[in-house]
Amino acid sequence: MFNGFFSRNRYFLLATSLLVSGLAHAQEQPKANYRLAAKFSPKKQQRMVFSTAVDAHWLKKSDRFWYQYETSNGKVWYIVNPATAEKRVMFDNAKLAAALTRIVKDPFDAQHLPIDSMRFVKDERTIQFEIKSSLEIEKKDTTNKKAAPVKEKKTFYFEYNLDTENLVELNDFKKPKRKPNWANISPDEQTIIFAKKFNLYWMDKANYEKALINENDSTIVEHAFTKDGVDNFAYGGDTDNESNVDIEKNKDKRKPAYVFWSPDSKYFGMTRSDKRMVKDFWVINNIADPRPTLETYKYQMPGEKEAPETHLYVWENSSKTVKEINVNMFKNQDVYFWSKPAVKTQRDDDWRPLVWHGTNDKFYLTRTSRDLKRIDVLRIDPKSGDVKSIIEERMNTYVEVRRVGLVNGGKELIQWSEEDGWAHFYLYDENGKLKNQITSGAYHCEDIEAIDEKNRVLYFSANGKEPNEDPYYLHLYRVNFDGSGLKLLNPGEFEHAMNLNDNNQFFVDNYSRVNTVPKSALYNTAGKKIMDLETADLSLLFAAGYKFPDIFKVKADDGVTDLYGVMYKPFDFDSTKRYPIIEYVYPGPQTEAVNKAFARVADRTDRLAQAGFIVITVGNRGGHPSRSKWYHTYGYGNLRDYGLADKKAAIEQLADRYQFIDADKVGIHGHSGGGFMSTAAMLVYPDFFKVAVSSSGNHDNSVYNRWWSEKHHGVKEVVGEKGDTTFLYNIEKNPDLAKNLKGHLMLTTGDIDNNVHPANTIRVANALIKANKRFEFVILPGQRHAYGDMQEWFFWTLTDYYSRWLLGDFSQPVDITEMNVEVPQTNKRR
Repeated sequence: MFNGFFSRNRYFLLATSLLVSGLAHAQEQPKANYRLAAKFSPKKQQRMVFSTAVDAHWLKKSDRFWYQYETSNGKVWYIVNPATAEKRVMFDNAKLAAALTRIVKDPFDAQHLPIDSMRFVKDERTIQFEIKSSLEIEKKDTTNKKAAPVKEKKTFYFEYNLDTENLVELNDFKKPKRKPNWANISPDEQTIIFAKKFNLYWMDKANYEKALINENDSTIVEHAFTKDGVDNFAYGGDTDNESNVDIEKNKDKRKPAYVFWSPDSKYFGMTRSDKRMVKDFWVINNIADPRPTLETYKYQMPGEKEAPETHLYVWENSSKTVKEINVNMFKNQDVYFWSKPAVKTQRDDDWRPLVWHGTNDKFYLTRTSRDLKRIDVLRIDPKSGDVKSIIEERMNTYVEVRRVGLVNGGKELIQWSEEDGWAHFYLYDENGKLKNQITSGAYHCEDIEAIDEKNRVLYFSANGKEPNEDPYYLHLYRVNFDGSGLKLLNPGEFEHAMNLNDNNQFFVDNYSRVNTVPKSALYNTAGKKIMDLETADLSLLFAAGYKFPDIFKVKADDGVTDLYGVMYKPFDFDSTKRYPIIEYVYPGPQTEAVNKAFARVADRTDRLAQAGFIVITVGNRGGHPSRSKWYHTYGYGNLRDYGLADKKAAIEQLADRYQFIDADKVGIHGHSGGGFMSTAAMLVYPDFFKVAVSSSGNHDNSVYNRWWSEKHHGVKEVVGEKGDTTFLYNIEKNPDLAKNLKGHLMLTTGDIDNNVHPANTIRVANALIKANKRFEFVILPGQRHAYGDMQEWFFWTLTDYYSRWLLGDFSQPVDITEMNVEVPQTNKRR
């Protein structure tokens, strides 16, 4: 009897012990740190991160520039004279605030000056700006006499002399009307071109002045250039992102026409795309009010024979005559009309003419074959219509294109090319004869920044040239046209963003890494630093607990190729703990989405890590154009799988390197191409990747756009015996591997995504259902590709998913309390 009693109690005690142990284990289960993630919402960051770069506004009559810079102390406006190495505040904020308060009757102080639309005028010693007050005034609608007056905040206009510190209110000031988006104004301002009812129209300056007052003025005289424009073969007036209801409502309105002018306004040209044979695609806005709306648009998928055909036209402005220029060479070719490089001193102008890349008597285009293996730089004579192919490039993969540089109006040309496996510059004469290669070596030239014709110097951006640096860090260089005198102008192991002035004497350099505070400096183009300008104020961000991420380097799956990445840790990181790891991915090939410069806390990396994860981003072979051509085109012909082995290898190496990484709990996340890649990873390596949130992925590239898919995967051009040309395209897709799913997968898409159509995601869902798999599918109503006003909701949704399946935390309630707590309970409509 006693033995039975003790035996039973022994089992009871053992069971109790196991229960207590289990409860203790359950209590040790980590919880997602939602509070820490909530501290770094985009809205909260607006109050912690201010200016991170100097945005230079170069003046026209000198080498001076001005900029505004904000810190936790407010905004300050500066004027800089590079010639004298002088930087000074443009005005005393406190004095100006007091003067403005007296006039506007609204209280201002030095830290809260709502200055808007600042611009230099007269002798560039005087500025004009405006202040919006709290005073409400009635304004009549001049376009509708029957409409009741509406109330709006009164705007005050001021002029301030920087030398005398004299502030004057401009009582009778009439602000120039903002140029409407439909107006394409000639350089001499005498002709205004626009599209209407699929055709090209023009009006003169006097009638344009009427339109600025009242677009519906019945006395406006406008003239038709063309009469043959039809839907999908129009002379402008694109209806992108418009529903069928909007298209019908706006059918008679003036719309933009993208014509390019000769500098003297005598000619203008444009390309016109015939999309009538291209098949229709659709999205439905299910939450449109009062009923869902249909959006119909033309969309060519890879391999389809129905392609848009481009036509080129040039008009002689005075006679209003037109000629079509024959530039046909390749079937389904693209023709790209280059504009003149931007003039830096024109950025604050009310409008800037759209001028063609060339001179009064010639302009330059790029012609590209459909398979993108052939490109020609063309020179067009607008008067005669003559076409000359100046430079031709051919490659077995795709050829990348940059705007050709013109020297002395095209007497010489500087071409960017990857013909030797690296991106470099080449000097040609006006007839396309190669004179010499300007740059050479195992590094990547990015773009022409400026051309000094007089001194025969090229200023260009490049990366990968400096030894022992991350090869992605961009720098500014100068080199003589003959290849001599190559010089680095902004040293320092940082990502650099350069802004040269128009006369190529000075530049502002904004630089940082992901683990440094952004700084700005002023240099001359001999490479001498003139002065430091600013250091970003991140004090509030650090006070909130922010910590920089870590930079790392690993090997690709081949054991040879270096890959560069960034590791984001929780700001309360404990090296004695083991953390699940999530890889944020984007396969490229146009970018690897691996930050190089400091950026605000991003939802998909830094902020996601705060919930209790290690989050990494890392490159992959085939993922970025700014290395060798071999690296960039590694995935050509294998667009689904090419980057996956490298993503897996990176995590394996980091887990070997750091004990705090739990390689048995691996998540992966990506958007767009990253959505495609994250699902592919779950299906190709189902025993390694355990959890994925794949948003708006192009999972089935046979229904993604022709340009991206055919370029990066490849399309085969087949010429038959009779000379007929067809294009063959075949690609592996995510739905093909649905049966391989083992882990937890969430698919998301916006229902009106007309970039990566929802069909891409729905096809994966269909394949998973047929394979009897459990997964989650989320549709974001009324959202395009980037999720718009649902981004914050989406962040918490993806955080929930990883918290549940990597941390085992199922504790979150129905309400997203982190969002609710930010909403003021005022009973006011939001």
